[in-house]
Amino acid sequence: FSAEQEAQALRKAMKGLGTDEDAIIETLTKLNVSQRQQVLITYKSTIGRDLIDDLKSELSGNFERVIIGLMTPTTLYDVHELRRALKGAGTDEGCLIEILASRTNAEIQHINENYKLQYGSSLEDDIVSDTSSMFRRVLVSLATGNRDEGTLVDEALAQQDARSLYEAGEKKWGTDEVQFMSILCTRNRCHLLRVFDVYRAIANKDITDSIKSEMSGDLEDALLAVVKCVRNKPAYFAERLYKSMKGLGTDDSTLIRVMVSRSEVDMLYIRREFLAMYGKSLHSFIKGDCSGDYRKVLLRLCGG
Repeated sequence: FSAEQEAQALRKAMKGLGTDEDAIIETLTKLNVSQRQQVLITYKSTIGRDLIDDLKSELSGNFERVIIGLMTPTTLYDVHELRRALKGAGTDEGCLIEILASRTNAEIQHINENYKLQYGSSLEDDIVSDTSSMFRRVLVSLATGNRDEGTLVDEALAQQDARSLYEAGEKKWGTDEVQFMSILCTRNRCHLLRVFDVYRAIANKDITDSIKSEMSGDLEDALLAVVKCVRNKPAYFAERLYKSMKGLGTDDSTLIRVMVSRSEVDMLYIRREFLAMYGKSLHSFIKGDCSGDYRKVLLRLCGG
């Protein structure tokens, strides 16, 4: 890998009349996120221009959004997406839920630090001013990045948690959402998997079915996302991708965000889950749903 070579290749792709989009896709998708950051710096030092500005002036639409996303450091990309979800036209609840339910404690801490640096307000304050009621409380809880990340399963506590969830939902008239939030947003993954098993034995139904029947709207979506991420994160993202493309029109924001943010994390697993869940490859789905350079770059990120 030579940052200088790649910087020159990108400049060549954008210089003169017309843009060589294929060369841009080829160059950027073969690099990883830290290599792209090196190219960014080298481009400025050897060519004396800003790469992001050049890309923005040459590209447009969803294709531009993917390329700029790829050029953004991982944490900062999440920060920008959260800010857009909170401060854009209307709130993008799906984006808030997806990022906050799926990132690790360390990732959430970095997001909080960078958010504050970028925008001068804390992520928590912006969530509080933009959302309401129980949904707000779940997001605030997730945004503290304070989940137990150990692997200890306390059998007695698992029994108690499952019972508490049952009594907070199925068993009573109305639902005690706080109980759901405090267990689902703080316990470690291994412990929660055990809780879900015990819950099924007590309630004779899966925890996800109880959440669906007890809650609604954004709160339901948020708690379901937490449960899905605990069980199988790649499957959660596979479902996000599927829903972004199925039916009329495409939810490009979600499609782009998941493809960009997971391309170097667990894309292989997401592809496997997608195929298992929907009987079609992610590749074929993207191919049928997108077009042009946008499709080309997404297919490169999908791989295989």
